Amino acid sequence: MPQVATQEFARLPLRVHTFLAGVPLHDVWSVDLPSWRTGVTLHDFLRTEGNCLFTPSSVVRMLLGIRLFVGRLLRWDREPAETAWKTFATRLTDTDRSRSLTAPSTRDGFFRVIYRFENEQLVELINRTVHAAVLSTLVETGTAYRFYLAVYVCSVSRFTPFYMAIIDPFRKMIVYPSLLRGVRARWNQAVGADGKHTNANCRCGKHMLPFSKS
Repeated sequence: MPQVATQEFARLPLRVHTFLAGVPLHDVWSVDLPSWRTGVTLHDFLRTEGNCLFTPSSVVRMLLGIRLFVGRLLRWDREPAETAWKTFATRLTDTDRSRSLTAPSTRDGFFRVIYRFENEQLVELINRTVHAAVLSTLVETGTAYRFYLAVYVCSVSRFTPFYMAIIDPFRKMIVYPSLLRGVRARWNQAVGADGKHTNANCRCGKHMLPFSKS
């Protein structure tokens, strides 16, 4: 699953480009999905999946388990007091709020939803390691769909760059490729030729990005 050039991502007509202006874009990932039918939006996909996108492999679950153990030990995953940080939700305009299909700041596991439009969702996480935002979008091309996952990272202390440098090799070589393979498998299952899907036995890892506890 390729890491995408930021120039390609920047050309997409997305609200996030102006919404998170000034927030460092850490990296962007994508996975191409078969065009089983036209007109599928990210919101459609999320609803079909019961909001279950990511199914981590056993290796990813092991790595995340180690990260969560260390996080509990060192108290990395405590969210700072709200007076100590400023949520990205403060950037929302009235138009953004009216377009959002989910109420801003709604808890979504250990993330907060900033907005969810038809084809674009932004969620946020803050702890003692990072203040991160994750953008998901689904783009229909002439012959297929492409799912993008973009990660924005703000430093919360001098420890943030060091922390990201430690986890980046695992993110890039193991975690995100595995999660995106799961997106493609679930797409084929939910939007494929038979259009049938069941959430039975779903081992959802949508909250298991390598920033936080789950």
